[in-house]
Amino acid sequence: MTEPSPHLRATTDAYDAIAVRYADLVRDSLDDLPLDRSFLAAFAELARAADAGPVAELGCGPGYVTGHLRDLRLDVFGVDLSPVMIDLAREAHPDLRFEVGSMHALDLADGELGGIVSWYSVIHAPPREIPSYFAEFRRALAPGGTLLLAFFESGGGPVAAFDHKVTTAYRWPVDELAGLAREAGFVEVGRMLREPLAEERYRRGHLLMRAEDRRHGPAAGNRPA
Repeated sequence: MTEPSPHLRATTDAYDAIAVRYADLVRDSLDDLPLDRSFLAAFAELARAADAGPVAELGCGPGYVTGHLRDLRLDVFGVDLSPVMIDLAREAHPDLRFEVGSMHALDLADGELGGIVSWYSVIHAPPREIPSYFAEFRRALAPGGTLLLAFFESGGGPVAAFDHKVTTAYRWPVDELAGLAREAGFVEVGRMLREPLAEERYRRGHLLMRAEDRRHGPAAGNRPA
């Protein structure tokens, strides 16, 4: 087995250490986020319409978003680096499948997935490694599959590290992150920027992308008029 990189080891250890407190904090967090729920609902509708395979939440933590996606009538499972998080997810959602693994090297066949949700999970990856993450997402998605990214937006400035409560994370300009996804073979469907709530520090970014069918150009529904 390949030895994980230092940042993956650090991220795993950090989330293992705070997993129980983190799960308590986020368990009902979507209840007060109508805009965030609306983007998850849009993703679910697109994934159901494409019917290209199961959906994976990558970096699922304790599984609260995975459970929400199940409630949106998706065939969904979760993957996370943290074994403690996966144990908590299995306990909270015994009807769902959760696996320990890295979104950087998925144990999945090419084109196996119909959708991927990365809900604030690539935020800890060093910026130079983001293209390899997106390439792995594209490999695992079927043509026409849907990708949802949620992240901290940089407010128009450059990529910037910040002191995330768990471990170092990065804020991204939405245009730059969308551009890297396009280079990996995704077509943008839509985006949403949400201003921070009273208890939040930074603007939140959301991108909906569709995996391009490289045999025929942009996936159906994204061809220019």
